[in-house]
Amino acid sequence: MEHHEALNEAPAAWGAPREEIDLVELFYLLWGHIWVILGCLAAGAAAALVITRFFITPLYEATSSLYIVSASNNSVVNLTDLQIGSQLTADYQELMRSRPLLEDVIDRLDLEGMTTRDLEEMIRITNASDTRILKITVSSPDPHQAASIANELVSLARVYLPQIMETQEPNLVEEAIVPTQKASPSYLYNLLLGGVLGAVLCCGVLLGRHLLNDTFVTPDDMARHFGVQPLATIPESEPGEAGAKRRWFRRKEAI
Repeated sequence: MEHHEALNEAPAAWGAPREEIDLVELFYLLWGHIWVILGCLAAGAAAALVITRFFITPLYEATSSLYIVSASNNSVVNLTDLQIGSQLTADYQELMRSRPLLEDVIDRLDLEGMTTRDLEEMIRITNASDTRILKITVSSPDPHQAASIANELVSLARVYLPQIMETQEPNLVEEAIVPTQKASPSYLYNLLLGGVLGAVLCCGVLLGRHLLNDTFVTPDDMARHFGVQPLATIPESEPGEAGAKRRWFRRKEAI
């Protein structure tokens, strides 16, 4: 009876500790491959730089602004006018993307081959918190086109939208000017992102190979996995490299 109980307990004692992960061991694993990781970091950064330089089209942004007016005819702004103005701001954000208005912009600027969907994707309309100011930003590979679309859209919206909403014409805060600097892509951001991704990928491969490797490297591995201590080990090293590399041990048991 005692013999059977000992046999039943042995597999549990052997297999349970296999799930433990030594974080210190993983740290030294990565530290031992620090130059490989740095190489992958540099390779990732270089790849990101090449992709950003030759495969991503730079975009320019031009912005114009509108102030939504809601005062009564005597030009005295009261609390009701302010509340109505805030509501109108949300309506303007939606109506400025309406198909008829975008079609007029395309016709006025003679944007051949551009659809209303294409133009809508170029436009970003934002409203600063607790204000009635709308910022209309247009992104385009051509800086002159970006400024022209932003100004034309605002010009048509000041006439077209008040007729639909039966409100006063919004005031122009500022016209869009031709941008001189690219808005995207950011070389620094992509460079850092590529480097980090390269290093993370390298660390993932190293950790995966280590965790999937079931080879016994040291006598402690046998004690940890099987719960028994080997009586003897035979060190092995490649000819000419004794002391230059860490020694790897194969399992040798004497029972």
